Amino acid sequence: MKKKTLFNYVNIGNLIIVIGILIAIPLFILPFYPNEARFWPAFMIPAVLSFIIGGSICHFSKADDLDPHWQTNIQKGSLTILLTWGYGFLAGAVPFVIADQLSLLHALFEAISGWTTTGLSVMDVTTTPKIFLFHRSFMQFCGGLGFVLVILMFVQGKQSMNLYSMEGHSDKLTANLKKTAQTVFILYGSFTVIGVVAYRLLGMSFFDAINHAMCALSTGGFSTRLDSIGTYNNSAIEVVTILLMLVGTTSFAVLLLLAKGKWKQLFKISDLRFMLALLLVTIPLVTISLTNEGMDGVAAFRSSAFNVISALTTTGYGTVDFATWPPFAFGIIILFMLMGGGMGSTAGGIKLSRVYILMRLAVHNLKKKIAPTRKVETPYYMKAQGKTPIDTAVASEITGFFLTYLAIFAVGTLILAFSADHSLLEAGFEFASAFGTVGLSVGVTSATSSGVTLITLIGAMILGRLEIFIVLIGLYSGWRISKEKALKKFEKEQQQVLIRN
Repeated sequence: MKKKTLFNYVNIGNLIIVIGILIAIPLFILPFYPNEARFWPAFMIPAVLSFIIGGSICHFSKADDLDPHWQTNIQKGSLTILLTWGYGFLAGAVPFVIADQLSLLHALFEAISGWTTTGLSVMDVTTTPKIFLFHRSFMQFCGGLGFVLVILMFVQGKQSMNLYSMEGHSDKLTANLKKTAQTVFILYGSFTVIGVVAYRLLGMSFFDAINHAMCALSTGGFSTRLDSIGTYNNSAIEVVTILLMLVGTTSFAVLLLLAKGKWKQLFKISDLRFMLALLLVTIPLVTISLTNEGMDGVAAFRSSAFNVISALTTTGYGTVDFATWPPFAFGIIILFMLMGGGMGSTAGGIKLSRVYILMRLAVHNLKKKIAPTRKVETPYYMKAQGKTPIDTAVASEITGFFLTYLAIFAVGTLILAFSADHSLLEAGFEFASAFGTVGLSVGVTSATSSGVTLITLIGAMILGRLEIFIVLIGLYSGWRISKEKALKKFEKEQQQVLIRN
């Protein structure tokens, strides 16, 4: 009888191969920048190693050797996602280290900021070679999609739906999961091409256009320019960036409705309406706050619209120095970075749908107290797939996530304030930016930041992109497997002792 294992390594092997392919992609820009050809080993080495490691895992593992009871467990999927992303972080950092661009810690920070679509950086983009600028942007582009979704474009295994959901994709767009992945890729790719063309028409170089389009759509925020989008001081470029950021923060299911022209159904979706309402209220308020500080009205509106949307979509492109903003406007940015974008999109944060549901629950509880019980209806929210009731299970899960999120934010802010010697407000801004995978900064993150600061922000970015419970469950699963293997080893040793005696 074939022995069943606690963990299926085939999925890990396939995903590692995918990571190897993605790491090799920047090599294709070398013909356009032949003076950077010396950097090819920095990308080829981790790519080839990934092919070898992933291929070996697939060859020596069997997909049907998994314990069926473990296969259906959420713990298995969480550990697969955690291990895969962990390998991706390491593989993405290796090129920086091999080429002597960054130290190991700084390289890990940059790679994790890339894959998690955060955008905080410790690199000087004015001196960084083009291939590494593209590498950062491409990591963000792929990080927005996720490794699982990339591999599902080509194959679909028994555990595909489990892994797809674990990676943060909440919607299945078609009956076939492989077709869903292909549909998402077509939407994602089409908007990227539109963004590149628009940027080129507005005067960006092709290299800058493709980098900014990838990072705006993935709500990542890496820029090839020191002052980000603010470098161009071009209102048309800002409008294009705003549109790409809004597309990126919108779930793929909603984008499919947009592509099909189902406008009536589109504007019924709760988190989309909630996002538009927030922007309609806060942009004028922030504009007024900026004009009270002496800024011209038009400039204040332009600055408010771009940076508020950048924060809410968790993109992180900026056109201003936030340290100069008044407290009210500064506070709005922090609040929006915590709230984040749409569920099932490339954005981070708590997610608009969770915040909306919590508000609906608060209103529902208030109605129960002031109205006859029989007149109180069950609360619901609208998704792309239709009306969804907010039952006890949904309410409990979202409340638990929200409280955990706020607790981690509070602890992380205190650690940053202590380690970085910055004010509590600045530490809160920076941690909210990392935790929400936003990328806006007030100067806490830099090449000279302490190891404690960088490690704290790394933890925040990972928790923010993979979502808190997936990481925690994955860590618990790894501990459980290690414990069970150690126990089996101990039992085997005891049996051998008894046999010898």
